[in-house]
Amino acid sequence: MTKAEQQHLSRVAALGCVLCRRLGLGETPATIHHIRAGQGMSQRASHFETIGLCYPHHQGDEGVHGLGRRAFEARYGCTERELLAEVRELLGVAA
Repeated sequence: MTKAEQQHLSRVAALGCVLCRRLGLGETPATIHHIRAGQGMSQRASHFETIGLCYPHHQGDEGVHGLGRRAFEARYGCTERELLAEVRELLGVAA
């Protein structure tokens, strides 16, 4: 991993959970989630295609890994790409 990738991931994690923020729950600690939209089953997105998610929204039963991407998007009314766009906007990073 390059220094630029490490710095980006740190900035994403520091934002907290983008979904909690969207739901009006404030800033909550987050871990990095590499978005899967547009990726093959065994492929991971670039380190620059990441969002911060809290444990419940990332790996919990109600999270993207617990529900699966389609059910997650249906439950919360947004796609991984939309959440990625919000993260990029918050960081002031061009798409």
